[in-house]
Amino acid sequence: MSGITKLVLVDTDYRRRAAVSHDLAGSEIHVEPFDGAEDLIAHWPSNGVLLIHDDGVALNLVVAYMARTGNWLPCICYAEQPDPRQVAMAVLTGAIDYLPWPLGRDELRHALLDAGDRARLMSTGKLREAVARSRLERLTRREREVLEAVACGLSNRKIGETLAISPRTVEIHRANMLAKLGANHTAEAIRIAIEASLPGTTPALAA
Repeated sequence: MSGITKLVLVDTDYRRRAAVSHDLAGSEIHVEPFDGAEDLIAHWPSNGVLLIHDDGVALNLVVAYMARTGNWLPCICYAEQPDPRQVAMAVLTGAIDYLPWPLGRDELRHALLDAGDRARLMSTGKLREAVARSRLERLTRREREVLEAVACGLSNRKIGETLAISPRTVEIHRANMLAKLGANHTAEAIRIAIEASLPGTTPALAA
């Protein structure tokens, strides 16, 4: 299975954990269960594919941890009757696949097989995006607005006119924004914004 031999299961419901473990019993896949995101983070594995029950919290906690530490593992989410918005949010956050519960054995095995190949293609980019998003969360609303405007190539004067603030205030927000992002210059801040997929920061605008 493309080297995928360990499934790291994250779910607060022991019945679902037991069902997944039972379905994969006797297969080449070893299931390592964790009782929620906090339990996983406290005992972070060195390898495997994460299978996370999407309760609206766990994936965010896990991705934030990976962004802070750089310990990337590919994530697959699952939930009962997920709606399209829920699936889209999970994928934007960092999931490489999304499955409906209950999980079929063949469907799960196919997803794990696919995860090995997709993870190798996506892990570097997804980790950069997660790190960038984590940095952007440090910004105030006004600092994000200044960053978006800077990425669009606007001068301090034009930014001030757009946001109805003085150029001096723009400079202050700009300096604070760079410091919070850990960026040494504006180009680096724009790169972080692009990696985080901040609205209005396409490579064309940032060029």
